[in-house]
Amino acid sequence: MALQCGIVGLPNVGKSTLFNCLSNAKAQSANFPFCTIEPNVGVITVPDDRLTKLVEMCKPKSVVPATVEIVDIAGLVKGASKGEGLGNKFLANIRETDAIIHVLRCFDDDNITHVDGSVDPVRDKEIIDMELQIKDLETVETRLAKTIKAAQTGADKSAKMQAAVLTRLKEALEKGKPARSVTFDSEEDERFARDLFLLTSKPVLYVCNVDDEAAASGNHYVEAVREAIKDEGAGLLVVAARTESEIAELDTWEERQEFLAEIGLTESGVSRLIRAAYALLDLQTYFTAGPDEVRAWTFRRGSKAPKCAGIIHTDFEKGFIRAEVIKYDDYVNLGGETAVREAGKMAVEGKEYVVNDGDIMHFRFNV
Repeated sequence: MALQCGIVGLPNVGKSTLFNCLSNAKAQSANFPFCTIEPNVGVITVPDDRLTKLVEMCKPKSVVPATVEIVDIAGLVKGASKGEGLGNKFLANIRETDAIIHVLRCFDDDNITHVDGSVDPVRDKEIIDMELQIKDLETVETRLAKTIKAAQTGADKSAKMQAAVLTRLKEALEKGKPARSVTFDSEEDERFARDLFLLTSKPVLYVCNVDDEAAASGNHYVEAVREAIKDEGAGLLVVAARTESEIAELDTWEERQEFLAEIGLTESGVSRLIRAAYALLDLQTYFTAGPDEVRAWTFRRGSKAPKCAGIIHTDFEKGFIRAEVIKYDDYVNLGGETAVREAGKMAVEGKEYVVNDGDIMHFRFNV
C-alpha cells in the first residue's frame, strides 16, 4: 500500500534537513533500512514497539516492518498557482500525495536568511495555503459553471447536489479556509467532495522546526502556529531538525537515547514524525507472526477482514472464508499463539469483522 506524504515548505525552513534525517537509516531503528526510490522519494519504516516484541517472542527468519513513502517537494515561490518558478510542478507533486507535511521555521538564526527577511511562521503558512487555495478555487469555479449548466438542462440528476457542494467549497475557499474545513451531512456529498481531489482537502501536519532549547516544550512561534490552525482540523508537531541531524550521526541506539535524555526527550522527533505521518494517512497495522516471518501489514482504518486479507494476496480476498484473530495483548501476556488457543482467547471472525490496530491475523480462504 504505497501511500505518500509530501514534505513542503518555503526555502531555508529546514525542510531538506528534516528529509535527510528521515532518509538516514540510523535516524530510526538500527534494524530497519531506508531505501531511496529516486532522489526525492524515501520509503521509511514506521517505528513500532509491538513489532519488536513479536520478533523477540517468535525469533523469525525474516522481519518486514510497515512503511510510509515520504516525498521531498521542492520549488514553491509566491505565484506558484499561476505557474511561477516551479509552480506547476510543485502543485502537480502535491496533487499526487495523500497527505502534506508542512515544515515551518520557528527559530531565530541570523546566519540563516529567511526568504521574506524575517521569521514569521504564520505568514509562511499562509503563503503556501494561499497558493493551494487559489488553485482549488479555479478547479471549483470551473466545475461549478459546468454543473449549474447541467442542473438547468436537467440532463444530470445529481447536478443539484453537486452544485450545492461546490458552492459551499467555493465560499470557504474565498474566505481563505481550506476545503478540509468544510463538513458535509451526507455520505454522497462527502464522496463527491473527496473525488474532486482538491489540494486543500488533503490532511495536513504542521511541523514546527525549532532550535535545541525549544525541542521539548516549544516556543512563542509554535504557540502562534497552534492558534492559527485551531479551526483547521490539522495536526501539529514540534521538531528540532538540526538536533535530529546530530542524532542521526550517532552510531548506536544507546548513544542516541543518551543524547535525547540530555535535551529532555524520550524519543527522537523523526520517530514521532513518522508515526504522525502514518496516523495522518489514516493507516493502522495488523500483524502476521510465526517462526518464518513476523510482518506488519498496513491497512486503512475501518477496513473489514476480507479487504485486509486482500493486502496479502488478492486470492485471500476473493476466496475469504474466515479470519482467526488474536489480540496483541493476549498474545504477549499469554506467551504466544499456542497458549492463546489453549486459553480459548482466539476469535473466529467473518466477512463483517472490522480489523483493529494491532490484531494478529490468520486468514482461511479457498479459491
